Formats: sequence, C-alpha cells, structure tokens
Amino acid sequence: MMKIIQLKKWFAVLAFAMTALFMARTAMAETSPYVLMQQASDKLFSDIKNSQAKIKQNPNYLRTIVRNDLLPYVQVNYAGSLVLGSYFKSTTPEQREKFFKAFSDFIEQAYAQVLTAYSNQNIQIEPAKDIAGKNLVSIRVNIIQNGGAAPIKLDFKWRKNSKTGEWQAYDMVAEGVSMVVTKQDEWSGILRQQGIEALTAQIQKSAAQPVTLSK
Repeated sequence: MMKIIQLKKWFAVLAFAMTALFMARTAMAETSPYVLMQQASDKLFSDIKNSQAKIKQNPNYLRTIVRNDLLPYVQVNYAGSLVLGSYFKSTTPEQREKFFKAFSDFIEQAYAQVLTAYSNQNIQIEPAKDIAGKNLVSIRVNIIQNGGAAPIKLDFKWRKNSKTGEWQAYDMVAEGVSMVVTKQDEWSGILRQQGIEALTAQIQKSAAQPVTLSK
C-alpha cells in the first residue's frame, strides 16, 4: 500500500513537472519578438560590459557570450537554407547538417568580432507594433554613436515558426545591407563550381579565425 502511495506521488510530481515545462515552452513561443529582442539585447550588452577584463585578456571569450546570449534567438538553419538558395535541394541531409554547424560557428565568430567595437553605446529598439496574424517582422535597432555621429541602423528580421509558434531572428540588415543576401551572393560561385562540401570547408576555416581587439 505504501509503495502505491509513493508511486502516485511520483506520478503527481512528474505530471506537475511536465505541465510546468509545457507552460514554459508555450509562454516562450507566444512571446513577442520585440520582447525577445529587448531580452537578448539587455543580456548581451550587460555581459559584455561586465566581462571587459576577461575579454581584454582573451578576446575569444566574446564568442562564448554570443553563443550563450545571442545564438539561441537565431534561426540558424533557416538562415542557412536561404543562403544556399536553389542549391539546398541538391544537397544531402548529412551535407546540410555539416553546413549548418559551420554556418552557426561562422555567425558566432563574425558577431563576436563585430562586438569588439562596442564601447558602451546606447541601444535603442523601436517601440512594439501590432504583429497579429504576421509571421515575419522587421525590428529596427539604432546604435547611438558617441560624439554625435549618426546612429548605426540595424534591422533584425524575425520569423515565427509555423510548428512551434516560436519567434527567432534569421537575418540582420546593416544600413540596408542584408547579411543573408550578401553571403548568398558571395558564396554562390563556390557552390556552383565546387559544391557545398567545399563551401563548408571554407566557412569552417573562416569560423576558426580568432577574435581580435582593435588597437
């Protein structure tokens, strides 16, 4: 009898845990991309500001910050699929998996390198707009420059996953220049001439470059 009671208690605990997990995932899925953008920005720049000593000693630590604070909000596979464009269908699942991993590492390295230029500038995110019924949203972020220079304008493209309802960013447009489109144009030649495995190897090489601080 005692074992049955204990078993019921364990089932109750398990049911509660699963319900809590489901509710947490549902809440995350329903969160506005504007809220997610603010959360990511606050955490990212707070960690950079509080880790300056460690970053100066080891600039590659910025990659850890990007990996933990930024990449969870990025829809890497979707962005990578856009970069591959029409070549996507001619690749195997194994080739795509290796490419997406290399592309994720590349984004991590590239963003970490860009963030070496951050020096406590103010970040302004545009006010939230009505996104009812939308699956794609562009959010303007202005980086206010020191010394009165014109702000740097960034537009982050967000996409709602049709299956999970979760919002994730898939592209960044800096002063009108799309990262996805730029890489699609830059890498189309090697894709056409040498294939995805050669491109993956090239991206892996770029992703392995160390992060360096500007002098």
